[in-house]
Amino acid sequence: MIKYISFVVAVFVTSFSVSAEESLIKYESTYSVKETADRFESIAKSKGFTLFLRVDHQKNAKSVNMDLRPTEVIIFGNPKVGTLLMQCEQEVAIDLPQKVLVTQDENQKVWLVYNNPRYLKERHGIEGCDIALDKVSNVLNILASATVSE
Repeated sequence: MIKYISFVVAVFVTSFSVSAEESLIKYESTYSVKETADRFESIAKSKGFTLFLRVDHQKNAKSVNMDLRPTEVIIFGNPKVGTLLMQCEQEVAIDLPQKVLVTQDENQKVWLVYNNPRYLKERHGIEGCDIALDKVSNVLNILASATVSE
């Protein structure tokens, strides 16, 4: 029962950090960038997603003697869902596979960020694919919420 209440509270709190009307959806994480990215990767794999690449931009910056706050991008996807979107509007392929950004801002807050599927609909003029877009939205919300919950 305590786990359930904690989960409900975590989802309620994180919902205030989500900006659904914007082109990007953001969730605040209480974990470090690395731990948040590790959690996302583990959860996505456990749900059957393909992890294509994980880019550590901070590490890359250090390799050229430059500084950057912790910043990682995870590229992942599910061909069954991505193909549905591309069948509706093939240009959406430029934004696929899906990506999440995990970064630390100037106030030391950690954020998990991804493209709002409604933005992709508008950007690419996708028509008649609301079911696929809703599925993508729901899955991304579930993955992000699970990643940042305590």
